[in-house]
Amino acid sequence: MKHVDVAVVGAGVLGCFAARHLQRWQLDTMLIEAADDVCMGISRANSAIVYAGYDNQPDSLKAKLTVASNAQFAKLCDDLGISFKRCGGLMVSHGPNGQAVLRKKFQQGQASGVPGLALLSGTQARELEPMLAESVTAALYAPSVGTVNPWHLTIAAYDNARENGCQVLLKTRVEAIHRDKERYLLETSGERIACRAVVNCAGLFADKVQEMAFAPSVRLRLDGADYLVLDKRLAAPQHVLFQERESGGKGITVVPTLEGNLLLESSARRLQGALWAASSSGLQTLQQEAAALLPDLNVQRVIRSFAAVRPNPFYVGDAQKSAHDFVIARPTPGFVSLIGVKTPGLTCANSLGETVAAEIASYLQAPPNPRFNPKRKITPVKDEEILCLCGQLSKGAVLEAIRQGATTVDGVKHRVGTGMGPCQGGRCRLQIEKLLEAHAHGKL
Repeated sequence: MKHVDVAVVGAGVLGCFAARHLQRWQLDTMLIEAADDVCMGISRANSAIVYAGYDNQPDSLKAKLTVASNAQFAKLCDDLGISFKRCGGLMVSHGPNGQAVLRKKFQQGQASGVPGLALLSGTQARELEPMLAESVTAALYAPSVGTVNPWHLTIAAYDNARENGCQVLLKTRVEAIHRDKERYLLETSGERIACRAVVNCAGLFADKVQEMAFAPSVRLRLDGADYLVLDKRLAAPQHVLFQERESGGKGITVVPTLEGNLLLESSARRLQGALWAASSSGLQTLQQEAAALLPDLNVQRVIRSFAAVRPNPFYVGDAQKSAHDFVIARPTPGFVSLIGVKTPGLTCANSLGETVAAEIASYLQAPPNPRFNPKRKITPVKDEEILCLCGQLSKGAVLEAIRQGATTVDGVKHRVGTGMGPCQGGRCRLQIEKLLEAHAHGKL
């Protein structure tokens, strides 16, 4: 049996940041993940947006954390050694109903302290973003909106947590949790773990993990969303675009990624069929709406499609009462569940992790860790032999990703971006597989 102070269940973006911030305190922490790598659940299928904070009620936890997190995002990414671009965002409408929504969000944003918000006419919006259709009649401009690579953000937090002493168990599923006086016993697919506190960041399964030890307070309904990735060689808008329909609520979202591709995202839909399965009709609608919003965009130049799964929390006893704010359940001191944290969870992950870690440290009366280093170590890559032609990525970069913990082709992809070009790994996949096999057999 392993004995630790804190067990963090789930190594998505929330779990990795919680683990990182727990290292700020003199606590023996273990991060437990069922998959063979981090960022393999909700966090891997993400819009990559750093939100401004105008979407939520000013007194909500979402609004407060989003505005504060956005302001600190550039420094966070600098500490972690990853890229961040503050490209600005435009929420556009096509008529009076949409304009009313824009005015409401403008007022919310002002009350929450979102910087630089401006209501624009359709003409003014097209001056900022010339590719917009003539049908756009108004826009809400938020210059603080940005983009980040969600894989890089999650993995960077994970790396920094490990650098500061966090233990990690991958390929380990929590199967039961028992309360034993002042500690918790976690039965896993590997070994038993005894701990004094639990942070539940199990994503799609966070409600089930909590129910292993406590009566349920929140259950998750799983929703889906469809995505298309367009060729980076296309002319594309420079801002993140959000569309407000005249009826039916939120429309598509268009994201110019840091890698140069254009990401098209549908609004959320009720999940039908298998997890992570895209809807063919949803993808078709996505292309149609993108073509209407951006008439000069070649929406046929698709290099990839995929689907996301999103947890939608509902309070037990009222299946119709959706939780619009972040839900942080505390059934007892020492057990904290981040249940159903959805958009803008990526934006707020660092702040949520910091909040939860401070709470656990206070409960366990842990002193600060004077050795904590928030700066992630970056290893320079010297080898210039190109392995991924589309991304111009070297063999040395791939080898460094493997040394950092990548055990699969997707793990390498998430760390350095191989297989994300027009060929989608057709040229480099076999070479990466050979390097992974050689490393697994101790030949590298």
